[in-house]
Amino acid sequence: MPRTRVVFYREDDGSVPLLDWLDRMPVKVITKCRVRIERLRELGYELRRPEADYLRDGIYELRVAFQGANYRMLYFFHGNVAVVLCHGLTKEREVPPSQIDKAVDRKARFEADPKRHMHEEP
Repeated sequence: MPRTRVVFYREDDGSVPLLDWLDRMPVKVITKCRVRIERLRELGYELRRPEADYLRDGIYELRVAFQGANYRMLYFFHGNVAVVLCHGLTKEREVPPSQIDKAVDRKARFEADPKRHMHEEP
């Protein structure tokens, strides 16, 4: 199975919300999140619970737990070959609807102008 291209959502000001969020996380959380991103790259649409789950409106979550905290990275698919990681959050019981709405908005912006809103790590 071919690997899925993983890119990051970039804001108009050039910031990359998911990478900015990761920069504030403890090293062990960053490591676990990077492993989960790699699994998404390997499996794409095939990645399922407990590693990933569908939320709504084309938005999915990558799921990471560490020392009793639940970390989530929200993403969406762009066509059949790319996944776009929007942003991350620490959640309690469920992902707040406002966070999903933010991802839906970013998805619409990305789809309107993919070049402007795409960031790829080297």
